[in-house]
Amino acid sequence: MSDRRPSAGFSLVEVLVALVIFSVGLLGIAKMEAMALASTATSSRRSVAALEAASLANTMHLNRSFWGSGTASGLTVTITGNTIANPPGGTTPDCDSGVNAPCSNVALAAYDLNTWAANLSQVLPNDAATVSCNTSTPLACSIQIQWSEQAIGMYSAQGQSASTPTSETAGTSAAIQNPTYTLYVEP
Repeated sequence: MSDRRPSAGFSLVEVLVALVIFSVGLLGIAKMEAMALASTATSSRRSVAALEAASLANTMHLNRSFWGSGTASGLTVTITGNTIANPPGGTTPDCDSGVNAPCSNVALAAYDLNTWAANLSQVLPNDAATVSCNTSTPLACSIQIQWSEQAIGMYSAQGQSASTPTSETAGTSAAIQNPTYTLYVEP
């Protein structure tokens, strides 16, 4: 007869296997937390774009004598950063200083677009916007905003699906995307 008792407890190999499984689980939780944080930043920028478009739409409604009268018919204004191409009236006057106050409806529309462009460039990276109005009745305009953001993915192939040559050369796992938000307005 043997005096050996059955062994009790865990062997070192079992503990190491349990530690590896536990570590992989913790890494997965950390990756999900990082994705949630990155998604929050992305959705925040998209919300800001929607708010800025609604802000310009509200400004268009307030200046109905320009935007709603047909004066803006066929107008297309392109905004890149603080630069406005083809503003109403050809210039962007200062309606705040009192020198040009009170502004005409056309000048006020140009001033509003200039102020909006300055605000937009402060809240969205690499912003570009287009405000274009049709020529039919009733007049309808579209506000289209585009900006840059880093793409996120669960694994590197998702993040690089829309990669640019710059991101591929740099070896980054997240590509730069340019999402677009469009709002249709009937001033």
